[in-house]
Amino acid sequence: MTFSVPVLVRGYELDTQGHLNHAVYHQYGEHARWELMRAAGISQDKFIASGVGAVVLESTIKYKRELRGGDEVTVTCVFDWKEGEKVFRFHQQIIKLDGTVSAEITVVAGALDLTTRRLVAEPAEHFRGLAENPELLGL
Repeated sequence: MTFSVPVLVRGYELDTQGHLNHAVYHQYGEHARWELMRAAGISQDKFIASGVGAVVLESTIKYKRELRGGDEVTVTCVFDWKEGEKVFRFHQQIIKLDGTVSAEITVVAGALDLTTRRLVAEPAEHFRGLAENPELLGL
């Protein structure tokens, strides 16, 4: 299942050439990831209260088409779980209303035990235990 959230490109997010600043693409991706978690029933407070925090280990963006102020986009987000791995991935796209893909984002993440400061061995199971709608997380 592909989750998505709408975003409007705001003027203060633009660089000196008038297109979306590269760092803001990361913010759009993070916004969509947390919105997906929230929709699945896992708020940031609930996640932290479980003794685990999210940690990004790698984030890669392929820029395909520029975004300009006032552009309306959809930011997608899909979890990618691999059995037996401590890490999981998010696959995301930033898509203009006309269907043009502006960027593709891949994030490698983990669930960090806040006491031991180590990655949780079975992150999918931790997420499943917290989620009210685990199917949104691909579980």
